[in-house]
Amino acid sequence: MDSEIVIPNESTGFDSLKIMEKLQQNARLMAGVPTLNASLYRRIRFLVGDPVALLEIPNSDGTITSTLILRDIEIERAKVNAAADSFFSPKDFTPETGLSGDREVATAQATAECLRRAGVNSVTADRSLPMIFVDMIRKQGIAVVCDPDWGILERRQKDEREIQAISRAQEVTEIVMRRACETVGNAVAVRTGPMAGQLESGGVLLTSEWMRTKIDQWLLEFGFSNPESIVSGGPQGGDCHEHGSGPLLTGQPIIIDIFPRDKQSLYNGDCTRTVVHGEISPILQRMHSAVVSAKAAATNSIRPGMSGHDVHAVTFSVIQEHGFEVRLPTDDDPLDFTAMTHGTGHGVGLEVHEAPLLADNGVIILERDVLTIEPGLYCKSLGGIRVEDMVVVTADGCTSLNRLPEGLTWKS
Repeated sequence: MDSEIVIPNESTGFDSLKIMEKLQQNARLMAGVPTLNASLYRRIRFLVGDPVALLEIPNSDGTITSTLILRDIEIERAKVNAAADSFFSPKDFTPETGLSGDREVATAQATAECLRRAGVNSVTADRSLPMIFVDMIRKQGIAVVCDPDWGILERRQKDEREIQAISRAQEVTEIVMRRACETVGNAVAVRTGPMAGQLESGGVLLTSEWMRTKIDQWLLEFGFSNPESIVSGGPQGGDCHEHGSGPLLTGQPIIIDIFPRDKQSLYNGDCTRTVVHGEISPILQRMHSAVVSAKAAATNSIRPGMSGHDVHAVTFSVIQEHGFEVRLPTDDDPLDFTAMTHGTGHGVGLEVHEAPLLADNGVIILERDVLTIEPGLYCKSLGGIRVEDMVVVTADGCTSLNRLPEGLTWKS
């Protein structure tokens, strides 16, 4: 837009701004550090590691000017890349008391001063607004109202560029997942001695730690960063969020969960597979059959207007039909107690865990939501089985982004 906010000075005064008072009540604000705040980054499409503020202020003609306040050394780059109309540094809105030497405080002070000069008497903020901004704005006599859905709903309904970025992230995640699972599947079990049963590949004894390092290295080849992956073997996998440590053994289920981020697009992949080297016991087969069936049923139930709660109920129903529980374990449960202990899935995007949740009280699913479907079963004595895919919600269902097999055997 060509229009800009009005900055009062000696010639304009404040009289003209009083006319706009009612209009200005609808100003909106997001603020924070874009590298840490996914909603703010998605709104401005500009990555910077210092505090910024994005203000949307109505004009007298009904248009809205979006103003970005950020460090002066970033302004020229922002003019080329950021989604905003006007660009200022905090010093452009220095209050009478001056600016703090703390960048976040100074940005908050400048934001409050900008709103004051524009005649704003009430501003709506998203749920992530730092308290320092609230404090500075209220000191100017301006009310701050929270809109908990602003920034969240927009992030949920992915545009085509975002879906392409997530598809690419998932493609790379699957390439690395295949390498990891086949490394385990094609390993050799040590036959004798104190290491008997431990898996070996290319002269290296396989451990959770070694596998995580290899996963990180493979992802770096594609330009991806990676939090600590889950490589959890045997009874350790009985805790769904245990990352795993120590030797990987033949005959035991090994949960591998990879959720990396594309350094270029900043979007995430997320995929889980379970691999068993060697003979698969009947109980592991039964657990796997229940998980895969539940994943298929949940996937088939997804469509716009369905709630995350209802999808989760479908998952639980199938798990129960296969004879397993759907609750957290207690201290009184036997070691062979086996249950699904978590939700069915979650949204994915700029963060690996986003809204909506496919869980109890889950909200209505929207077209272009990107979701994981990841039922699992966990047993204290045996370990866990989890299989996770990702889907894009379409007008009448969903489309899977996954191509990997679901089975427990990965020997090529």
